[in-house]
Amino acid sequence: MNNIENIVVDTGTTAYPIYFADDFGSLAEAAEKCGYKGRKLCIITDNNVGGIYAETIKREMEKVFSEVKVCTFKAGEKSKTLDTIRDFYEFLLENKFDRKSVIAGLGGGVAGDMAGFAAASFMRGVDFIQIPTTLLAQVDSSVGGKVGVDLGSYKNVVGAFYQPKFVYINTSSLDTLPKREFSAGMAEVIKYGIIQSEDFYKYIIENKEKIKSFDKEYIRHIIRSCCEMKAVVVSKDEHDTGLREILNYGHTIGHAVEGLKGFELLHGECVAIGMAAVTDISVKRGYIGEDKLAELKELLKFFDLPVSVSGLKAENVYEQLFHDKKVSSNKLKFVIADSVGSTIRTSDVAKDEVMAAINSVIED
Repeated sequence: MNNIENIVVDTGTTAYPIYFADDFGSLAEAAEKCGYKGRKLCIITDNNVGGIYAETIKREMEKVFSEVKVCTFKAGEKSKTLDTIRDFYEFLLENKFDRKSVIAGLGGGVAGDMAGFAAASFMRGVDFIQIPTTLLAQVDSSVGGKVGVDLGSYKNVVGAFYQPKFVYINTSSLDTLPKREFSAGMAEVIKYGIIQSEDFYKYIIENKEKIKSFDKEYIRHIIRSCCEMKAVVVSKDEHDTGLREILNYGHTIGHAVEGLKGFELLHGECVAIGMAAVTDISVKRGYIGEDKLAELKELLKFFDLPVSVSGLKAENVYEQLFHDKKVSSNKLKFVIADSVGSTIRTSDVAKDEVMAAINSVIED
């Protein structure tokens, strides 16, 4: 695999590569390197992505695996339930998959999260690989081993940490990505600039036209940069007990909005709203200026992302926050930017601060 680039995520307990390619031509080689020759593979994908890429992936993987099956579910966050996972289990059993079998998640964050959860729990754990095809999945959700499902309106409250054996990012798969999905991915890209690198944040601002016009050189750069930043964080905190919490910037309020809106908004859209809200706390505390909040909102809007939401009551959003996974001893945890490229993690946020932040993004 000398012809494609990779970086390694090393958590201390496990290490795996993220491969960057412009096609799926090295996928079989990556699988063979894991020792998968002669095993069975189940590709889990949604009906949108499956219709475009499943056959290509199947043909490529049949060079290594003895048998390749495709299990398809209905696209969208509303499918991210235990009922869908049960369907996966039944498919795996009907097709005689066993503990030596491998599961691949092909698609966006929903496919990757659910395929990973199925892999973590089927037969007490089978090997798992990530083949992300959306910008959001390529820059964020496919890396780090967070897998799971939603329960009612509560986002990702059932799940596990289960690292893939490798992540294979074919940037050309973004060519078929709907514009709205690309925008949703940009919310996570912008997040990385705010939490970890002012230089990267400036890079996005300076090159926003090139990125939005889908210039491949700039797209490759932002994907690789985000993966490198996430790999560093995950390697230091695999199980989200400390530093890794910074990756949830904008997610606490974002998840609440996502659930209360019945998953009608995309995850990245809700993260954008959540970032606008939590940055309001930074401004009120005097950490950053109003101009920086305005700059962030303009950048989000440039990429066609929302910075406000209608049809919700602030008190309901506040109550929803207490179902977030980061709540500890009934105290909300927030990641707050103390400057662009730097954050603090704190449970010391008063209700009136949170309510003001929520109200700043709610439209009448």
